[in-house]
Amino acid sequence: MPRRDASSPLPVGTCVTTRFFALSPALRPYLTTIYLTEVAVPDDQRIEDYLHPEWANLRFIAGDTPLSAIGGGPATASPHFVVTGPTSKASFFAAGNMRLWGIGILPMGWAKFVALPADAFADRSIDGATHPAFARFAPLLDALRGVSDAEAAAAMIDRHVCALLANAPPDDPAILAAHRALVDDDLASVADLAAKLGLSERSVERLSRRAFGFSPKLLLLRQRFLRSLARFMLDPSTAWVDTMDHHYYDQAQFTRDFRRFMGMSPRDYAARPKPILGAAAVARAAAAGAPVQGLHRPAE
Repeated sequence: MPRRDASSPLPVGTCVTTRFFALSPALRPYLTTIYLTEVAVPDDQRIEDYLHPEWANLRFIAGDTPLSAIGGGPATASPHFVVTGPTSKASFFAAGNMRLWGIGILPMGWAKFVALPADAFADRSIDGATHPAFARFAPLLDALRGVSDAEAAAAMIDRHVCALLANAPPDDPAILAAHRALVDDDLASVADLAAKLGLSERSVERLSRRAFGFSPKLLLLRQRFLRSLARFMLDPSTAWVDTMDHHYYDQAQFTRDFRRFMGMSPRDYAARPKPILGAAAVARAAAAGAPVQGLHRPAE
C-alpha cells in the first residue's frame, strides 16, 4: 500500500495547516467538525499521508485535487466535491497545493441528511456534485470559492447545514444509543451491544449496516484498533505495546488488526512522515475531544 519510500523527506518549504471550527448546538448530534486543511508545496510536488478508518466526510477542494485510494487500490484524482462514506480501511492520499474544507458526518448525521443506507457507500468515494443524494450540499463548492476568510466560510457551512435540518427526517434514537455503546471502552462483543440496546443480534446487524456502514463485529474491531492508534497519534514516542487497547490478547493480534485496517505494519506506519494527520490529530483532540474522527462521542 505505501506509495513511496517512508524515509523520503518532505519537500523543503512545505507548509500544512489544519483548523477545526465550532459547530452550532443544533448540528452537534450530526457532525463531528467543520475543518479546513491548507497545503502549500513547492514546484508542483505532492505530500503523502494516510487517513485512518473513520465516519463519512464531505470535502470541498480548491486548487490541486489530491490523488487518493481507499484500501490499497490505484490512486486516482479526487473530484472537487468528494463524498467518502464510512471506512474500514486506510485511505492513501497525495496532496498538492490545495485548500480543503471538510464536514465530518456522524452516523446520526448520515441518517439525517442522506436518504440511502451507509453500507451503500462503505469504503467508497464518489463525486458529490453528480450524485443526487448530495445535491443539497453541492452549492457549497462554488460558495466556498468566493469566501477567503476562514471564519466566515466556516460560518457559511454551518448555516447551510443548519438550514437542511428543516426538511430532514426525525432522529432514530436507536442510532444514538448504538453509537454511545460503540464508544464505550468496555463494550466487548456484539452480544453485549445487543443487550445494551435491548435488540436481537439480527436487528443490531441491520441497524449497524444501515446507519454505520458495517457489521457490528467489524465496528467493534475498528473501535478497538482506533483507541490504540489514537494513543500513538497523540504521542508518537510511545511504544506500540503501550498503546494497545485492553481488549487485545497480545501484540500479534494487534499487529494483525493494524495490517487489516491500515494496510501496513505498525513499524512501517510509525516510520512514515505524517505531514497532515500528525498535527491534525493533536489539534482535533483539543477542538473536538478525540484525535481521530472514529472516536468522536455523539452529542444529544
